[in-house]
Amino acid sequence: MSAHESSATYLLVGGGLAVSRAVEGIRSLDQSGSIVLVTEEERLPYERPPLSKAALKGDDPVESAFTHEHSWYEANHVDIRLGDPATSLDAEAHTVSLRGGDTVAYEKVLIATGSSARALDVPGADLEGVLYLREMPESTALRARFANGHRLVIVGAGWIGLEVAAAAVEAGCQVTVVEPQPSPLFGVLGPQVGGWFADLHRSHGVEFRFGEGVERLAGEGQVAAVETKSGLSLAADTVVVGVGISPNTGLAEGAGLTVENGIVTDSSLRTSDDHVWAAGDVASWLSPTLETHVRVEHWANANDGGFAAGRIMAGSDELYDPIPFFFSDQYDIGLEYAGYVPRDTDTELVIRGDLKSNEFMAFWVVEAGASDESAGGVRVLAGMHVNVWDTIDAVQQLVRERTTVDRTKLADPEVALTDLT
Repeated sequence: MSAHESSATYLLVGGGLAVSRAVEGIRSLDQSGSIVLVTEEERLPYERPPLSKAALKGDDPVESAFTHEHSWYEANHVDIRLGDPATSLDAEAHTVSLRGGDTVAYEKVLIATGSSARALDVPGADLEGVLYLREMPESTALRARFANGHRLVIVGAGWIGLEVAAAAVEAGCQVTVVEPQPSPLFGVLGPQVGGWFADLHRSHGVEFRFGEGVERLAGEGQVAAVETKSGLSLAADTVVVGVGISPNTGLAEGAGLTVENGIVTDSSLRTSDDHVWAAGDVASWLSPTLETHVRVEHWANANDGGFAAGRIMAGSDELYDPIPFFFSDQYDIGLEYAGYVPRDTDTELVIRGDLKSNEFMAFWVVEAGASDESAGGVRVLAGMHVNVWDTIDAVQQLVRERTTVDRTKLADPEVALTDLT
């Protein structure tokens, strides 16, 4: 074997939470198999929630996002190649080529290449001061710009846009959010809960421009304004773009793996090649409970999916069958969401509690089938709490068991969620 060739029992491709959790999963069953981990960034694997939460607000150092110290990888006998990403995968030869010129032979490989922020494709998008928030240096750069009176325009009122808005307001910035939909998170949560988010942020001084698209970014070298399609000019010292992310499927596509809205896997996170697995943002896995392929772009999926993939690669026969889950922190609000609503599903919203109290739950439900014992009831597809803690396990149970419940009882805070079944 030449100096530019090496081999691994397990080759892990990616630099996020999923690969470090995969190491944990592998080592829980296999203490001796060789592990090679290759990353694109020249830093240890890290998780992303702190980048838009505690680290962005300055509550924690950005280094808190690292999943493990370098010594941990050494102790677990991981050959870690920082800043030397995989450029191609030869599924027939069982080899992966790295950008630096090395080739790594593998017995089993995990693709956990995550996602990339979608670019804003308008004139002026390359000006200084136009930022995205996906990687650690971007969080650090954005935090450095926060200052009292700083004018921040955020393009996109999704989760990242709202969390950045909250952090910026708390730092004294003047914040405007431009969003083509009629409310924040419109496609995910609908108009009523989305409207609650808008009211929450307005109460802290955020200005929204709904139904607006960006025509161009203006400035001489440095961004100075966001010009909208309706002709508005919004002064800006910094622009943060949060218009979604796209899974990094190029490695899989080049290897001939099945790709459709992510790398398609079975319920064991195995791809169309028996020696290749995928986990995290990039994986579209077959959920036994939900009976469909699901791709989830949140922390819990990387955390749980990476660990499960590691164990399965090391010989476990378990299935990966979580109920999708995510959380968010904005101002003094903490929330958790669990469940899955397929695109274009016509759901009914059931509110439990009072939206105005900032302590409530929301459920997205569908009519139960006529064959159900409790005909006329509803089934919960997803549920969210805002500052109503210790409820998310019960929400997940309702989703997992497809329980038929009475919508009136579901809306009544006096009826325990555990008594609905």
